[in-house]
Amino acid sequence: MTIKIGVLISGSGTNLQAIIDRIAAGTLDAEIVLVVSSRPSALGLKRAEAAGIQTLTLSKDIYAEPIVADEVIASSLKKAGAEYVVMAGYMRRVHGPILASFPNRVINLHPALLPSFPGAHAIQDAYERGVKVTGVTVHFANEDYDAGPIIAQRALAIEESWDVDELEEHIHEIEHELYPDVLQMIAEGRVRVRSNLTVEVAAAN
Repeated sequence: MTIKIGVLISGSGTNLQAIIDRIAAGTLDAEIVLVVSSRPSALGLKRAEAAGIQTLTLSKDIYAEPIVADEVIASSLKKAGAEYVVMAGYMRRVHGPILASFPNRVINLHPALLPSFPGAHAIQDAYERGVKVTGVTVHFANEDYDAGPIIAQRALAIEESWDVDELEEHIHEIEHELYPDVLQMIAEGRVRVRSNLTVEVAAAN
């Protein structure tokens, strides 16, 4: 089954590009129906436009009222036919209008192994804490920030010689593989949220 997704971005859009590339390669059964950016200067908008994907950019004035902004986004995603919302480097919190419109269908990527190192500076926080293993989490977003049901995680052992920039590069490499992998699991109908807010992932056929 091909799932229709809307992608929310704020910056360079490298995870968006990874999804676009996997769709083009025929290894991800998805269609991106809309890319929404919180910044008009986001490089990810150019990536979307190059792939022929419809885009929407909201102004700072609209974002001054976060609920109003999310009502506009939710309405635009539904009008475009989106079934799932994929946050890909989106630096704003999503609120009730989006979460209610897409229950257990808003997906977020976090550059640490949740519940460790939540928040906007996870890579730096993990590096400064001196942990030996970090990684990437893909989870469903809900009202609790960085605390929604976890779909998948992939660990990364940190080499002693790495600086924080090298750690970030390796984290991004994992993100670009894991995120499309998870979306394909969803497209195959293998992901289910249990009543206790854990996630069951069925084995591939």
